[in-house]
Amino acid sequence: MIKVCIADSLPVVSYGLQSYFKGNSKIEIVAVARNLESLLQELNSKKVAILLLDVELVGLSSIRDIKSLLKDYPETKIVLYTSVSEQMYAPTAIKAGVSGYISKNTELKDLENTILRAAEGTVIFSDSVKKSIDLLSKGKKSERLFKKLSTREIEVLRYLNEGKKNKEVAQILGLDEKTISTYKLRLLAKLNVTNLVDLLKKAKDLDVI
Repeated sequence: MIKVCIADSLPVVSYGLQSYFKGNSKIEIVAVARNLESLLQELNSKKVAILLLDVELVGLSSIRDIKSLLKDYPETKIVLYTSVSEQMYAPTAIKAGVSGYISKNTELKDLENTILRAAEGTVIFSDSVKKSIDLLSKGKKSERLFKKLSTREIEVLRYLNEGKKNKEVAQILGLDEKTISTYKLRLLAKLNVTNLVDLLKKAKDLDVI
């Protein structure tokens, strides 16, 4: 039996998944976490084979947190199950070492198959993720601008898009406010724009956020 932990801040998601997998002959939901703190408690107290993790989990502020989870719980494979832009997170997630990146728009049967294959050691990404990566690899230069962005720059961009101010972003990422200002200037330069409005618009046009 594959023991799974669901880490998602939205109760409707965890309840829905628990209902779907109830009685499954191969997959058992053994834990549910609503935030990073409760997730760590669950991982420390239970043996979990697969962690189904939303990158927008409360308390999870950076891809570095995911890398820490992979390092601290090497026997637990992480499958990212999220609605966050694939083009923003999938390439970074692959490098970080996650075992899967699945959109919440995916059919639950496909999610089930992903869990089964991930448990066997296969790295799985949805067809849409693979297509996105392929398109970005083969696309025009303007469509590959996002590849010039660092993981941290993408994270800053994401929070700016959510309407957060420099000070708020700094607090979330544990950085100095001046550092966030520096990241913003780099983003403006790399995407060849002069203001935040145009920066966010271009990022959206490129499907980076």
